[in-house]
Amino acid sequence: MPATRVMPTEESAELVRLVREIATRELLPRSAEAEADEAFPRDAFRLLGGLGVLGLPYPEEHGGGGQPYEVYLQVLEEVAAVWATVGVGLSVHALSCFGLVTRGTEEQQRRWLPDMLGGGLLGAYCLSEAHAGSDPAAMRATARRDGADYVINGSKAWTTHGGHADFYKVMARTSDARYGISCFLVPADAQGLSADPPERKMGLTGSATTTMRFENVRVAAERRLGEEGEGLRIALAGLDAGRLGIAAVATGLAQGALDHAVAYAKERETFGRPIIEHQGLAFLLADMDAAVQSARATVLHAARLKDAGRPYSREASVAKLVATDHAMRVTTDAVQVLGGYGYTRDFPVERYMREAKVMQIFEGTNQIQRMVIARHLGTDSGGSITHDS
Repeated sequence: MPATRVMPTEESAELVRLVREIATRELLPRSAEAEADEAFPRDAFRLLGGLGVLGLPYPEEHGGGGQPYEVYLQVLEEVAAVWATVGVGLSVHALSCFGLVTRGTEEQQRRWLPDMLGGGLLGAYCLSEAHAGSDPAAMRATARRDGADYVINGSKAWTTHGGHADFYKVMARTSDARYGISCFLVPADAQGLSADPPERKMGLTGSATTTMRFENVRVAAERRLGEEGEGLRIALAGLDAGRLGIAAVATGLAQGALDHAVAYAKERETFGRPIIEHQGLAFLLADMDAAVQSARATVLHAARLKDAGRPYSREASVAKLVATDHAMRVTTDAVQVLGGYGYTRDFPVERYMREAKVMQIFEGTNQIQRMVIARHLGTDSGGSITHDS
């Protein structure tokens, strides 16, 4: 059953309804098979790109949809409710465009943004390294200036869309200073750029996650975003928005699991009546619904702060923490509602449970989110966090 939504305009409400209809008609029927086959759904991104979904939260003058973030996140939720791989992919693409939108020159924006936001190109984001997951300042990939070019060497781990993207937003070290990191847009056909075989993952198996290798990859200096040394600032500025994207995907995943659990509980009978009429199960479903609704509320609260131009870093971390922890719990409970059937691949809830786990890990682990929240609390109160309690 579709979630009740309060939208800022009738146009945005119609957009969300349209995406829900397309997701149900076009994405849902093929999601299980594609995940089982570990098939990257490039055509799904082309379909959504043709509808303008890939560029929804960015300005219309650059080819985007000009939608508030609260609308964009609810669109993500609708997609993720039927296919989390595609929802995550949309969020990662938006993150890969963020640096160009916010720090690119007018010439760079005119040259690349229309295709990136209009659905012609799919982006990937290269920040993490195998030894520097939660500490990006410790990265070792380098970009050495050589005349009119930079030469990039190193590797980037956990790259969503790796090997399938059309461009890569890459952070690489341009000086020995701890924060001497710069940001580059690297085309997929750059000589020396290659992708390792995809990781064999627990969930999101349709989403290719790879290590990208840079071996003397030559990139024109005009593809650097911002000044030298601004790369980490560009990366971190986009992470708050990226965390909201993952929080919305996790909320959609939880909603999808809840919908399946409720539908099953209405049809399955024991002791002469549907199991949803048994109090023990009804209360479990009620708790699941409360978890989904509270997650959605925290996500939209942070999004509305962002749309209003107000600080939202703490609220983004709260939303990511709450939504992904709730998604793990709701999908686990959905398996419990279906009993033995929930543990089989004949029903999608076991896949939803496997997919929920990674939501607590990427875009900053939930332990990192707690650190961010705690630091804000210490700053806001004028004190500091000095001990665990």
